[in-house]
Amino acid sequence: MKGLANVVAVELKLIVRDPMSAFFALVFPAIMLWVKLRGGNKPLRGGTPLIDATVPMLTVFVIGLATLVVLPATLAHYRERRVLKRLRATPASRAMLFGAQWAAHMLLAVLGSALLIVIGLVAFGLTAPANVVGVLVAWLLGALSLGSIGLLLGALVPTGRAATVIGLAVFFPMVFLSGAMIPRETMSGSMRAIGDLLPMAPAVQAVRDGWAGGAPSPLTLGVMVAISIVAGGLALRTFRW
Repeated sequence: MKGLANVVAVELKLIVRDPMSAFFALVFPAIMLWVKLRGGNKPLRGGTPLIDATVPMLTVFVIGLATLVVLPATLAHYRERRVLKRLRATPASRAMLFGAQWAAHMLLAVLGSALLIVIGLVAFGLTAPANVVGVLVAWLLGALSLGSIGLLLGALVPTGRAATVIGLAVFFPMVFLSGAMIPRETMSGSMRAIGDLLPMAPAVQAVRDGWAGGAPSPLTLGVMVAISIVAGGLALRTFRW
């Protein structure tokens, strides 16, 4: 357990030291928050203040960026540089490697999410989450489900450049249509219908529900668990050292 914690700590340091990863996971979401709120904290349709919708949305944006873009690129870079081949000769298993990578990238997402919440509270009058446990459960299951997809991408893609391109191609349509960048209240019915089919949508909905004080739907949580199991299982089965 101590060895795994050391690996996670080293991986997190390497991620944070990468200028692009640190910028897009920590700084870029904060810039987006400022851009969205510079016109004022206007209520959305239904009366939710813009800040109370935007911060929960952007925490899922950060999860998606860490899991769908940074994580697969990290694994693919290791494969490209034959780091994984060397790890294969050690006692490290696929599950241990995946666990360490997931934990390190989730800590990056935690940092990005915490920064958003602090800025929201201090600068824009963000309301604290009414159902803290619901938000934490939804955030964690969203991290598990999207992280499993990221691990699956990292298990298959041969090079870091290809992983980045594919990750961005998956990430950006998902954040736009799932409500992680644009509030669902402002979308057309057809956009919401398409977004509902994407694996990021349950995370956005569950986090926002918990923030507003509601209990995340058991169906929504179940979908995230199912995605985690299926994508994680496929990642373990198809992983190439």
